[in-house]
Amino acid sequence: MGEDLGRVLVVDDDEVIRQLIAVNLTLEGFEVATATDGQDCLDRVLDVRPDVITLDVMMPRLDGWETASRLRTEEGTTHIKVVLITARAQEDDKRRGFGIGVDAYLTKPFDPAELIQVVRELAATARA
Repeated sequence: MGEDLGRVLVVDDDEVIRQLIAVNLTLEGFEVATATDGQDCLDRVLDVRPDVITLDVMMPRLDGWETASRLRTEEGTTHIKVVLITARAQEDDKRRGFGIGVDAYLTKPFDPAELIQVVRELAATARA
C-alpha cells in the first residue's frame, strides 16, 4: 500500500452504503473519513481536507444538492472534487448537479469498480 492515492470523505446517511463505499476505497489505498449527512460533511470538511467527496443526494438535515452548492461557494472547499451518488437518475438531476459544479455523477445501485475508477481519476487531478 505504499502509494498514497489521496483522501476521500464519504457522505451518506445510510450506514450500509457509507461502509460499502468506505471499505472499497480503503482497500484500494485511499485514506477515508465518513460523514452521516451534509451538515456533518460541512462540519468536518476543513479538518479532513479531502481530495474527493462522495456525496449522497437524499439525506436529512442538509441534502447533497445544498451541500455541494455550499462546498462550491465556501472558501477552503471550492477545489475539492465532488461525486454525487444518488438513486435519482433523471437528466434534470444530472444537469442540476453539473450546474452546481459537481465533478461526477453516479447512480445507485453503482458498480464499486466504477466508483473507484471515478474517485481515482478525480483524486489524481486534485493532487496534480
